[in-house]
Amino acid sequence: MVAIKRTRTYVAKPTELNPRWHLFDASVLPLGRMAVEIATILQGKHRPIYTATINTGDFVVVVNSATVKTTGKKREQKEYNFHSGYKGGLRTVTMDKMLDRTPNKVIEMAVWGMLPKTNLGRHMLKRMKVYSGPDHPHQAQIAGYAPTEGATEDNA
Repeated sequence: MVAIKRTRTYVAKPTELNPRWHLFDASVLPLGRMAVEIATILQGKHRPIYTATINTGDFVVVVNSATVKTTGKKREQKEYNFHSGYKGGLRTVTMDKMLDRTPNKVIEMAVWGMLPKTNLGRHMLKRMKVYSGPDHPHQAQIAGYAPTEGATEDNA
């Protein structure tokens, strides 16, 4: 009789996690492609220790959100809808106006659409820091890590 070796499913433990920091420049990649990469990193799916029930993701810093790269006529045609909850309370804002008012919100909404809509997803989104200019206060955390593919080349 041959003994069958049983393998166990690996579950990451919070003490084993060592989150890294990634830097993205919003003026390099188009918004959707950048949001996909950021959502993957925030969820931790790029790591071999990914566990769906634990936040195994890394931190992400996005700079230059005011100059986010888009394709086609999205700046004029893409609309964001907000509702107050009252009758007739629907507000519609174009991407162009949204980028003028709060450029960080455009990237946050794009990434939030790709994350799970649970408590864990909200914790993942808190690990993303978005800045409208090229300066950010996280240089010390990012130093020492190699640049992420599609990210800026000058994050040392």
